[in-house]
Amino acid sequence: MTLKRDARGTLRDYAREYRKFQSSEEAKKERAKRNSARRSALKSGRVHKGDGKEIDHVDSNPNNNRPSNLRVVSRRTNRAKKENSRRRGSRRNRSSWGL
Repeated sequence: MTLKRDARGTLRDYAREYRKFQSSEEAKKERAKRNSARRSALKSGRVHKGDGKEIDHVDSNPNNNRPSNLRVVSRRTNRAKKENSRRRGSRRNRSSWGL
């Protein structure tokens, strides 16, 4: 077992976490869709490598890569959106984001 410290200094077993959460077929497909959205934004010049920006799916559905559903936001904004939706218990609750 290989334990490493995360950003907060907590020891974590990343290999176990990957096997449990990130290596499922569903997780791989969703990650591929997110990567596809990022690549299309790179090609169009909306984002650049190392700029600290992320592609946000307005409706939180990684399968919906239509341009009208994608926007460029800062990493902090995108991660805060995910944390807020988890706290509220609903991924579809977007009222506080003005969407």
